[in-house]
Amino acid sequence: MKRALITAVSALSLMALAACGDNGGGASGGGARAGIWSAGSSTVFPFATRVAETFARASGGAAPRVESLGTGGGIQAFCQGVGPTTPDIANASRPMKASEFDLCQKNGVTEIVELKIGFDGIVIATARSGTSFNFELNDIYEGLAKEVPGAGGQFVANPATTWNQVNAALPNQRIQVYGPPPTSGTRDAFLELGMTPGAKLVPAAAAVAESDEDRFEAIAHTLREDGAWIDSGENDNAIVQTLTRTPGSLGVFGFSFLEQNLDTVKAETIDGVEPNADTIADGSYPLSRSLYIYVKKAHIGVTPGLQQFVQEFLSEGAAGRGGYLQDRGLIPLPQDQLTAQRAVASAMTPMQRPAS
Repeated sequence: MKRALITAVSALSLMALAACGDNGGGASGGGARAGIWSAGSSTVFPFATRVAETFARASGGAAPRVESLGTGGGIQAFCQGVGPTTPDIANASRPMKASEFDLCQKNGVTEIVELKIGFDGIVIATARSGTSFNFELNDIYEGLAKEVPGAGGQFVANPATTWNQVNAALPNQRIQVYGPPPTSGTRDAFLELGMTPGAKLVPAAAAVAESDEDRFEAIAHTLREDGAWIDSGENDNAIVQTLTRTPGSLGVFGFSFLEQNLDTVKAETIDGVEPNADTIADGSYPLSRSLYIYVKKAHIGVTPGLQQFVQEFLSEGAAGRGGYLQDRGLIPLPQDQLTAQRAVASAMTPMQRPAS
């Protein structure tokens, strides 16, 4: 009798979600779907998948659908409207942008709940057998930017072919870096945390930052297209595998993937700081970042189990210290921050429009 009642309630919820899709904005349309749908960041993907597996075991139902589309791709899908043809959750390895928030609003996604789930770092890594690097932050910009200052401060196509041409203290090794594509939140975070501050340490680029913000962003955020930087898809594990097959190459990916592959790859230091749980959590490692999930409040109480799934994501057993997500490589929030995020999740408090 109890199971029949639960089934009936779930069916009614799915019918409501289908109706919501008929009336929502954007590209959403009719047709019910079963289960929770989460899409976005490849970095958050293994964490969301682990939570989905645990949630399915506890509920006895099918595991929520989790897709790795990249942060930008996941938020784009999330913001298309309300209803069963759009995800309930967008996974992100960077904060939502103001332009993305505006797209959501335009398409009827008017209440979005932003939840920080933990920390991660972006690493620059090589095969364990490779030469070790200690990058200065400006080396990242000067080695990987499409344009760099040349004679007289004029910007020219990046002429460096080896790392010791960028910094004499670096190895005499060709510049060949495999990294995430433009749709990836890891790519966005790498540009913001590595390329931008690195460019500001170069006087000619810093001068542009003071006089022409748009021009500076183009200079700092445009990576090389001559083979020195190679877009390698949304699968960070594929980058890890490439490093072991391509001697002398470097890779850019999330810290969690480093921890899972320490037998084959190693991380390089930046400004003398090694990426680890402590340096990422306290921000002393320059390429530290926060990870997020964005929840569509209109789907709470409509998609069966959605609120419970979100609560599981932030539970002590998952996101707390010693939780199963830490085993997967997530660096937990301090207890006071985790408590605050649980309060937001419990109340489903909508976020404000981002500043930028």
